[in-house]
Amino acid sequence: MNEIDPAHRFSMEAVRKFDGPTEAQVPGINDVARQVASQYRRDTMSPIMVSGVLRMVEFAVLFLSGICLYFYYVGFFNYLAWQYPLTIAAASFLAVVLLDVSDSYQIAALMRPLANFGRVLVVWAGTFALMALTAFAVKASEDYSRLLFGSWFVVGFVLIFGLRLVMSRLIRRWARDGRMERRALIVGGGKSAEMLIRSVEKQPYNDIRICGIFDDRGDKRSPPIVAGYPKLGTISELIEFARIARIDMLIVSLPLTAESRVLQLLKKLWVLPVDIRLSAHSNALQFRPRAYSYIGSVPMLDIFDKPINDWDSVAKRSFDIIFSLVGIIVFSPVMLATAIAIKLDSKGPVLFKQKRHGFNNEVIEVYKFRSMYIDRSDPTAKQTVTKNDPRVTRVGRFIRKTSIDELPQFFNSLFGSLSLVGPRPHAIAAQSHNLLYNEVVDGYFARHKVKPGVTGWAQINGWRGEMDTNEKIRMRTEYDLYYIENWSMLFDLRILFLTPVRLLNTENAY
Repeated sequence: MNEIDPAHRFSMEAVRKFDGPTEAQVPGINDVARQVASQYRRDTMSPIMVSGVLRMVEFAVLFLSGICLYFYYVGFFNYLAWQYPLTIAAASFLAVVLLDVSDSYQIAALMRPLANFGRVLVVWAGTFALMALTAFAVKASEDYSRLLFGSWFVVGFVLIFGLRLVMSRLIRRWARDGRMERRALIVGGGKSAEMLIRSVEKQPYNDIRICGIFDDRGDKRSPPIVAGYPKLGTISELIEFARIARIDMLIVSLPLTAESRVLQLLKKLWVLPVDIRLSAHSNALQFRPRAYSYIGSVPMLDIFDKPINDWDSVAKRSFDIIFSLVGIIVFSPVMLATAIAIKLDSKGPVLFKQKRHGFNNEVIEVYKFRSMYIDRSDPTAKQTVTKNDPRVTRVGRFIRKTSIDELPQFFNSLFGSLSLVGPRPHAIAAQSHNLLYNEVVDGYFARHKVKPGVTGWAQINGWRGEMDTNEKIRMRTEYDLYYIENWSMLFDLRILFLTPVRLLNTENAY
């Protein structure tokens, strides 16, 4: 069969345009499901992050041990030949790369260090063989101390293997305590779900924890318990459960040929910040191996990936901290002057706190400079601010028009409730013509798949200020979803540096 990109068949655009059920009204979950959801820890660690950190630690251990041996044999105060540190660094890096290529950083391998003893030894020996071959090729082998590198071979191997023995115990403890796992829900029940669960559970040293099953079908077609796991509710109820339990993955247990049914499910589920996989273990259709991802040996078709995940999230958080500190320092005189002006202009506090929807639909508190009279403020934002709104103070009109009222959100970004760049957070009760925003825009909650931002792609494209028509809300959401689908660090930098320029257009800011 010709190779096909399965994910393309269920693109986000196709799912959004599919004429099927929507997520406009998400029902509550039953007491049993809520109790199950609340038992999972919130301080979890990603297996990808753990193995990534181990790569850096092993590089540091190998490099530092080599440098220490160099100082021991040559002397700290003697002339430091540049080729030794460079060679040690290159060999340490090469060893980590070869360990990665040999799958030695997979969680299954890290949990079984004794079974992988030979693999690690071969990689470390191969690293030295390549070093020796390179030194021979460039006629530099006589410049290096065989005693030093022979000692490093023994010490380096003992250190990294000892580190892996320690990591094995830690990983097992973290897995046992629920701190390191990928939480998954099965979407769809019956025999196909049972086969899937049995296949996943057969995988040794699996980091997947199945948290339950959700299915729209009644108990006759979909039993209340499948392979020991309870059916916790319908597909619509799954959305709230996934947010409470911090679910990482949804596994759809339906045949690929049931495309209409799969699209109906995705129409509801794509708004969640999770990986969505379609189980392929029982599909008659067969694709080439690289078309699949795997849980152990169970094949999966990747439908959606969680945006800004793992190392991307580390890079973005570092970006937020650095630029938030810069923003606070640069704009501190402006913020101080604004605080004084607000105090002199009207009674009340300098800052205004408002509850808004944040990442994963959680409620966060956002800081702004107060721009309204204290007795006329609207914390729920049911009534949007309009041109010449009598509730806005004299200072308030100026700081709203220039977006100075948003500057305290640098502190939100620094502390982590906001990102510097992302979809702007809307107030919880924000409405348009007596309808909540999620009732106006299909897929509105997909804006919350990433952390909201101080500035965003929609804002620099003119969609800021008063949201007085349904079309404006739809357009803002479209730009937000485009940002999520096309995120990169360069995209964030572009938005950040364009923001001051685009804010000069104050047409829609009241």
